[in-house]
Formats: sequence, structure tokens, C-alpha cells
Amino acid sequence: MGGPHSEIGDAKFCLIVDETRDESMKEQMAIVLRFVDKCGFVRERFFGVVHVPNTTSLTLKNEIYSILSHHILNIQNIRGQGYDGASNMRGGWNGLQALVLKHCPYAYYIHCFAHRLQLALVAASKEVGVVYCFFTKLPPIVTTVGASCKRFEELKLAQESDIKHLLAINEIESGSGLNQISTLQRPADTRWSSHLRSISSFIKLFSLTCVVLLKVQAEGNSSQRGEAKSAYEEITTFDFVFMLHLMKEIMLITDSLCQALQCKTQDILNAMNLVSSTKELLQKLRDDGWDALNSNVILFCEARNIDISDMNGRYIERGGRARHQQDDFTI
Repeated sequence: MGGPHSEIGDAKFCLIVDETRDESMKEQMAIVLRFVDKCGFVRERFFGVVHVPNTTSLTLKNEIYSILSHHILNIQNIRGQGYDGASNMRGGWNGLQALVLKHCPYAYYIHCFAHRLQLALVAASKEVGVVYCFFTKLPPIVTTVGASCKRFEELKLAQESDIKHLLAINEIESGSGLNQISTLQRPADTRWSSHLRSISSFIKLFSLTCVVLLKVQAEGNSSQRGEAKSAYEEITTFDFVFMLHLMKEIMLITDSLCQALQCKTQDILNAMNLVSSTKELLQKLRDDGWDALNSNVILFCEARNIDISDMNGRYIERGGRARHQQDDFTI
């Protein structure tokens, strides 16, 4: 096979670029070209990962131009730019997209739809106090459970024992690819679907996580016991379990939109329709989803001996605000 020039030739193409820091703390830049081949099919070709001394927009632009020139690709044929929303990439005056646009006036910049959705969801969640607190507490709890190889091994052994027990009583089926050992996952603001994966893994491993935390409380040193005790007391509350299940229901809806927005053949009209249908599903969850959600949370708590709040009891705000609370709301 020939090089990129033999495949792309003089066709117009789009740049897709992202930069990150590797395990050795060196800045790396990944480059992908998107173009229409001679048969009319949309193609994407991964050019590779390039080390850059820094991630300033000028450095990135020079490296991109150098690579394109090396492969004999005309810079004037750039018709699109796809980066994340970092200021060095999207900046209107000195960002990478602005520098490229000065040389290529038709190289329109598009911020990835799925990435924008993720950032919008994260920003929206921070506006709701209880949701913000939930996602603030979740990562350190996950870290406490998986902070060492020993705890990771304890979680793995607990899963193996649980799977054997469930197989023995015919609660689950056996077969190739079934009953895989899994781990808790940390949510990350800019990683698509990471919040859903983190919540789903936590629900799946909730009971085993409690087992590991109790074991650390009994066998760890003073600081480890304190961390484990704090984490255990936090996750075994009705409020935490409720938020865990509520956010899973919401994220299941938004994740479907996120996955759809990453399709290669997506267009803006269809994307807008997907956004509208997602909003309708969220509204349906708000209007009709309470009873099912509350029942699931109660069943989950009962199976794990977690105290259940009396929904008909009076709701009292925490902190000093309780003194000024006028209305008599139920939980």
C-alpha cells in the first residue's frame, strides 16, 4: 500500500486532533484525517501519535503542518477542524482553530457534539447541590476501595466467591464470556460515558465493596481504618443509594444520545432530533418514573440492611437553613 498521499491525493480533508500527557509525563498529539475517497466513501485514517514539546496552539499548528508537508498533503485542502473545547484549541483569536483558519479560510471548526454534551451534563450537575456532592464523594470512595493491589485482590476474591455461590444456587447462568470479574471505575469529566460506567460498576459491586471496606476497618492501619469507615458510612445511607440509582437512570438516557452523536454518519438535523427525543425521555422519567425508581431503591436497601427513609416524614434542610425553613415538605 502507498502512503497517505496516494490514498487522499488532492482531495479535501478534515483534521481531527487531540493532545494528552502520557505515563512518562510527555505531551503527545494524536492526528486523524477524515476525507472522501475516490469512490465517494467517507474514510478516517489515523496518522499516529506525535511528541510535542508543549501544547501551545502555535506549537501544535507547526507540528501538524510539518506532518502534512512530510506526507505531501496540501494545507489549503483542509476543509474542517475537529478538536476539544480547551482554550488552546478553540480560542477565537489565538487558538489552534484560529491559526489554521488564517491560512485556510474554509477550514471550519467543529467542537465534537458528544464532548460538548458531556461538558454540558457535568456543568448542569454542578448546579444541583445534591448531585454535585454525590459526584464529589464518589471518586474518593472508589479510590479508597482500589487504593492498593491488596484491596483490588480482595475485591476480586470476593467477586469470585460470590459468583461461585450464585452458580451453585442457580441464580446466574454459566457460559463463555459470562460472569467476568470487574472493577470499580472512576468518573472523569471529559471522558464520554465514564460517569455511567462508574455508577453501573458501583451498583454491581456494592455489596462486595462493603465487604472490602469492613475488612479494611478491621485490619488496616489507623488512617486506612478512618478512610474505610468514612466511605462505608457514606455509601450505606438511603440518600447515597437513591442518588446512585437516580443518576444511573438519567445517565442511561443521556448515554444513548452520547453514543449516537459519535456516529461517523451523523448530521446536524438528526442530531437536533436526537436531542429533542432525549429531552422528552428525561421529562417522561420526571413525570412517570418516580414509583419505579423509589421501589428499586427500597428493594436495594432492604436486601442490604440499609435504613430506609420514611417518605411521609417531614423534610428538614441540613445546616443553619433548617431554622428558616417555612414550608412543611415531606421527604
